[in-house]
Amino acid sequence: MGRTSLVTGFVLVLTVALGGSAAAATGEAGPRLTNPHPCPGKPGFTCSTLTVPLDHTGRVPGTLDLQVAAADNVTAPKGVLLYLVGGPGQGGVVWLDRLANRRLPEVAKDYRFVTLDQRGTGEFGALRCPGLQTQMGSSNIATPTREAVAECANLLGDRAPLYSTDQTVADLDLLRQALGVPKMVVDGVSYGAFTAARYSIAHPRHVRKLILDSVLPHHATSADSLYLAGLRANARVLRDACAAPPACGYDPAEDLAQVVRQRSVADGVRIFDAMVTYEFVDPTYRNPSPGDVVPPGGGDIIGAVHAARGGDPARLNALLAAMARANEVDPIYYSSGLQAGTLCADLRFPWGSASTPVAVRQARLDHTEARLPERATWPYTSQVAVTQGFIQLCLPWPTERATSNPAGHLPDVPTLLLNGDRDLSPPLEWAEREAGVAPRGELVAVKGESHSIQNRERGHAGRDAVIKFLDG
Repeated sequence: MGRTSLVTGFVLVLTVALGGSAAAATGEAGPRLTNPHPCPGKPGFTCSTLTVPLDHTGRVPGTLDLQVAAADNVTAPKGVLLYLVGGPGQGGVVWLDRLANRRLPEVAKDYRFVTLDQRGTGEFGALRCPGLQTQMGSSNIATPTREAVAECANLLGDRAPLYSTDQTVADLDLLRQALGVPKMVVDGVSYGAFTAARYSIAHPRHVRKLILDSVLPHHATSADSLYLAGLRANARVLRDACAAPPACGYDPAEDLAQVVRQRSVADGVRIFDAMVTYEFVDPTYRNPSPGDVVPPGGGDIIGAVHAARGGDPARLNALLAAMARANEVDPIYYSSGLQAGTLCADLRFPWGSASTPVAVRQARLDHTEARLPERATWPYTSQVAVTQGFIQLCLPWPTERATSNPAGHLPDVPTLLLNGDRDLSPPLEWAEREAGVAPRGELVAVKGESHSIQNRERGHAGRDAVIKFLDG
């Protein structure tokens, strides 16, 4: 099937499956924003409520109230920029003024910044699963217990399938209608980039431009849920960081491979999780005192792994504990329950999709693990790949209807893709893959930076690319 057929077919599916109950939830006059009031602590922004169907397919009755924040420059000359945050699990409203006022004030002069707390997130709507929140926090990689997964599935019950990206995409178009705009710039970071891409495929006529920052490919594969690209990217990223002057003088990827194999599988997962978390603290991976999260002198994760390989694991063990604490977060800011509901619906796994019966999943996972070559996961192991959070969160998750998983190209709209070349989650390789299916895409790989270029880049090269892209 050609590109045009794929995109058109997906739009028709969403229109039929997700559009039918919008009028019932929002009234004959269409969706609207209600209860406008100044956003607390965010001068220049108005907060309001968007009421959406609980289930856009119409199978489950009810509505949800989503918090929306919009800049007060309603007549901005270049229209609306819809900003979508990551996770899945982050609320958006808390971050909007930082991006608009402190990180991209040049863009905020011409565009009206808008965001929302996507369903299941934020101050008023965060899903709460206490066990998962304790064990995973803001991590995608930490391995939860089956008891915590079962607790969360029971708490969500029949609502669990209602937190997929398909449902969120339908919410976003109701927001567009409530804003009264025919087209928007859609700008997403991390999982927000995934959502932005899915929105653009479902509603290409309503997207003026597309920004994908720290890119998750819009078409999910079983290799993605196994995190294979991220596991392998550790070798490239650590070697690049080690080569920066003054060079380390040893191979950090070999060090990592040896340490992972010297320790338990659970420790292998903890090390991978710590590496991904550490990039938020220190994109150099070598700063001995990178910030408040790590005690002075306790950083330099490359050096810590090297010391552990040499028989001194103390600093690495301390970093593993510090990075685990860094992932502890209130569900208002990052909901593990929402993460579970979304990932287990959206991803594709070695056993198939969410519709695969739970009873056959482990056998299919074992079959895949046995056939993974070492090069697929090195410097980690196949055991780490199948034990990390994407897999163990969704392996026992109850069977539900599979969500859409559109393949093919992004729509033919100007698309800017941004990724730090030291980002491990998601790695640059995922951005390169998505750039290959963006007909009008430009990929900017920002040297020496990690996750979330627009929000966290230390320099200005990535943000300059955004400003130039949006200036036209």
